[in-house]
Amino acid sequence: MSKLVQPHGGKGLKALLAPQAKRAEELLRAGDLRKVPMTSREISDVLMMAMGAYTPIDGFMAEADWRGVCLDMKLENGIFWPIPITLSCVPELADLIGDGEEVALTDGESGEIFAIMKVTEKYSPDKAVECEHVYRTADAAHPGVQKVLEQGEINLAGRVTCLSEGEYPAKYPDLYIRPAQAREMFEANGWSRVAAFQTRNPMQRAHEHLVKIAIEVTDGVFIHQVLGKLKPGDIPADVRTKAIQAMIDNYFVPGTVIQAGYPIEMRYAGPREALFHALIRQNFGCSHLIVGRDHAGVGDYYGPFDAHEIFDTLWEGALETQALKIDITFFCKKCYGMATGKTCPHGEADRIHISGTEQRAMLAEGADVPLEFSRPEVVKILREYYKSLAENQ
Repeated sequence: MSKLVQPHGGKGLKALLAPQAKRAEELLRAGDLRKVPMTSREISDVLMMAMGAYTPIDGFMAEADWRGVCLDMKLENGIFWPIPITLSCVPELADLIGDGEEVALTDGESGEIFAIMKVTEKYSPDKAVECEHVYRTADAAHPGVQKVLEQGEINLAGRVTCLSEGEYPAKYPDLYIRPAQAREMFEANGWSRVAAFQTRNPMQRAHEHLVKIAIEVTDGVFIHQVLGKLKPGDIPADVRTKAIQAMIDNYFVPGTVIQAGYPIEMRYAGPREALFHALIRQNFGCSHLIVGRDHAGVGDYYGPFDAHEIFDTLWEGALETQALKIDITFFCKKCYGMATGKTCPHGEADRIHISGTEQRAMLAEGADVPLEFSRPEVVKILREYYKSLAENQ
């Protein structure tokens, strides 16, 4: 019997991807159905359903689930869920869709068919309620809020049958690891306590330190990076993967980490998204999620440790996967090594910590990146990338 944490909901993984033998037939049938175009975020949600990362939900949320998630972080059946998973459309399209009608869910730009959904409900969500409770702000400058405000006025709910995983399996054959596969890998390694490390950036030494702390208290770490749509200026996944692998190869004991990726699109919902990341990692088999400073935040919308504190508000049994809470991490010149706010008594003048934005500016300008901040093998790969950008301008 597996010693890994159970999938969320306690009834096994629920991957919604149709069997390979049926996909061609279903895609042909979907071609004759009414088309509902999806945003990049909605496509990402379909892909997450396809691989089983959104277990136990089986489609886009009905109004009762949407409202319960926004207000109380609970589905209608009482299961913990912190982020709404919804599909929207314009009223003109919604009016054409009958109760119980099957529709084809497509890429709003290319028209590619990703799934079939049986529409069981149509409703008008209160966008202000969603923004206030999930994002803690109504500021349209917040990227997550902006996405909500840009949604169509009507949400469609219903069970989804996924027909495609898009380009990800072919583009990232060694990185695209589904929850069932991750669990097999952990068990093959003899791991039962596994920490996940979420990243959308190349790892610098503070990230390395976080992961090494986690290795000390678990069996291994799942370095799990975002493959979905990123913010402008972020490092592409193929470059990031190469840089992370260089760090793993040179600075980690073999067999202590696994690098992988998944197709989520960030919402930048701060504390709520930290909970969501933990829920998803429970489905992958991880007992812990590394939660550092301002996890999944953006700008100054959230306090540096709001994502730590929200885990303490959960009720008994809400979530098996726990937060591995770690303070802000940096290199201290007086300690002469990596440290955190809990272990280093010295002031800001002795601490070297550079934001991702600052590092990108350094690399773009060809400036030196301090060895105390980033490993030279990583910097070399990133320099090559920024050099290629400059040459192609």
